[in-house]
Amino acid sequence: MTPLTPVTIPPPFARYAHGVHVAPRHALIATSGQLGLAMDGSIPEGAEAQAALCLANIDAILAEAGAARDHVIRLNAFVTGREHMAGYMAARDAWLAQVTSLPASTLMIVSGFTRPEFVVEIEALAAVPAEAR
Repeated sequence: MTPLTPVTIPPPFARYAHGVHVAPRHALIATSGQLGLAMDGSIPEGAEAQAALCLANIDAILAEAGAARDHVIRLNAFVTGREHMAGYMAARDAWLAQVTSLPASTLMIVSGFTRPEFVVEIEALAAVPAEAR
């Protein structure tokens, strides 16, 4: 996986790449959107805590397929208001702190989710090299 950050366009706003090139012979893993829902049914307060839980859930899904956050090539995130952007980005940047090949990333503001307590939803796309499987 090769991050694509051309010098002919403005740099990314945060810890992500403008694009990612995936070489042949990779298996793709797509996650459904993850909400900040804990195993006990609780929902943490605040975008950063919910995003951290969403990303932990993504870690578990990736592990189930023999993958890790280093294999993520794209993150799509949704927040219910601009006031939740900073919390999401803090959790995302912490989650990516040790990742050397950064994924592409999109953040959108949406009107809401299935329950009003949810303020963040995150989905991921990962590519695992054939030799790593």
